[in-house]
Amino acid sequence: MPPFHPFPGIRYAPGFDLGDVTAPPYDVIDPDDRTALVARSARNAVLFDLPLEADGVDRYTAAAATFDGWRSEGTLVTDEQPSFTVYRMTFVDGQGRKARTLGVIGALTLSTPDEGQILPHEHTTPKAKTDRLDLLRATCTDLSPVWMLSLASGLTGLLEPRGAPDAEWTDDDGVAHAVWRLDDPDRVAAISAAVGSEPVVVADGHHRYETSLVHRDERRAAAGPDAELGSDAVMALVVELTDDELCVRPIHRLVDGLPASELLVALGKASFDILEPPVPADEVADGRILALMEEAASIALVRPDGTATLLSPRREAFPDIAPLDSARVAHALGKVAGTSLRNQHDVVLVQRALADGGAEAGLLLRPASVAQIDANAHAGERMPPKTTFFHPKPRTGAVFRAC
Repeated sequence: MPPFHPFPGIRYAPGFDLGDVTAPPYDVIDPDDRTALVARSARNAVLFDLPLEADGVDRYTAAAATFDGWRSEGTLVTDEQPSFTVYRMTFVDGQGRKARTLGVIGALTLSTPDEGQILPHEHTTPKAKTDRLDLLRATCTDLSPVWMLSLASGLTGLLEPRGAPDAEWTDDDGVAHAVWRLDDPDRVAAISAAVGSEPVVVADGHHRYETSLVHRDERRAAAGPDAELGSDAVMALVVELTDDELCVRPIHRLVDGLPASELLVALGKASFDILEPPVPADEVADGRILALMEEAASIALVRPDGTATLLSPRREAFPDIAPLDSARVAHALGKVAGTSLRNQHDVVLVQRALADGGAEAGLLLRPASVAQIDANAHAGERMPPKTTFFHPKPRTGAVFRAC
């Protein structure tokens, strides 16, 4: 099973407000977001985690120089001894209930999927990996953790925080973040043993995980088979695979190639029962449609005027197809020529894209359940691409790891 160890964390020095210097994951930051983050603090992690494309191929060297410079000047300091970082996110879920995600950041020894220690939970879409690989080569530092799900029952109990956090802050979405540095030998040993007792599943960060494998192999080839290298592991946030610690949201689809009215007819002919009457636009916008979808065990097709129609899948139309909305939609649209898909996780943004002419129709999906994720993990199977959206996301900058 995958060895999981503490490491000497690289952190912002005391006195920095992590609300000012941390950033969302690089792949959800647009140019305006980046500008706002830098305006908030000239020491925001986005400056090296997301170097400007306009600066060309040397942007990765510049990012590494920025990171190294901040270490030299004392903006970033290194722990005196290896430690885990307990990371808690507290938030309000889609039903208005207070919820949390509690995990631990450490160094997880890398392995390929066929070795059975680290398992991808869904297929990935084609995506250029050169950006993250070039940044990893230049910095030789894990700048953000890959999110892993542990099959080890009882891990959460070992992570329950003791005392005040070392840092806490609230992000612009209202999510409260808190971190505790943990170096007590007994607790460290217990956490390492728990995580190492079962396989882990990649929840978020499949491409960074694959990039880390490439970087590991490059370093091994250069250093020789007997060298002990930090690149043999990856910084990971490990969370127990349990309903109490996970909030899984759906990823919806924007459809081009066929007007909404024609797409509705096509889907109704082959795969779904059309449920009337349509859902008003305001019930789509405020999220009430999601409860209707759950009640009717359906997906929903959204029109450019913001209204939607529920579509109930016919069992006989999906032989041998996993009982996931993402799988059913992929199967059904495979029979509709000329359509193309894009992903969007927010219902209001689906409506906005349709109103602005950015897509011809939208398909709202229900989220995969934690039970389904757990069953797939134990069966060693993968879900279709973009099935799950784990919410909220850990911030980049809570801790870094030299590799």
